[in-house]
Amino acid sequence: MGRSAGMFEALKGGGAAIALDEIEISILRSLAVQLLELIGPGAPEPDADADPLAVLFAEGNEGPTERPSDPALIRLFPDAYGGPGPEDQGVDPAELAARSAEFRRFTENDLRTRKREDALCVVRSLDGLVPGGDGAAVLELTGELPLRWLGALNDLRLTIAARLDITEDEESAMLFRLPDDDPRKPMVMAYLWLGGLQETLVETL
Repeated sequence: MGRSAGMFEALKGGGAAIALDEIEISILRSLAVQLLELIGPGAPEPDADADPLAVLFAEGNEGPTERPSDPALIRLFPDAYGGPGPEDQGVDPAELAARSAEFRRFTENDLRTRKREDALCVVRSLDGLVPGGDGAAVLELTGELPLRWLGALNDLRLTIAARLDITEDEESAMLFRLPDDDPRKPMVMAYLWLGGLQETLVETL
């Protein structure tokens, strides 16, 4: 269909499309499945007739209060307080930790659910692709799917960045210069590739 390999392009009438070969489909699907396993379950499905406020403050619906120990999960579910912002400067660290724990308690389950839904959208989109004779297929994203994909791509890059200990753009630029025999090379290539997908998908919106 004339799509540029490895790049999202805008669809007429809204949405985005990308041509993917079998290897790219397999890699994306594998990464999304691993992300699902990392995120774990989200909030339980609420009763359709339940009071939303009652559901929010129900004991069984409360999320964790402790900061995750896995660096990747810390990137995906960061503390709400204690960052570099001026509003947190000069505040007792114990108070900031208590605020973050309370915020996490009422938001993390829902955030996990949304991130799971984003990753599931990626898996289901890829499962619906049928490669042609040349081993390539065109994926078209319409409706809410582009935003779902953006969320999942961002989460995948955050996860890989945590595994590679990338914290600044300057550090990620250094990854281009890794030798081919560096054991981090495959993960670095995936990180850079996902960045290109994310960038071109943003450009289509």
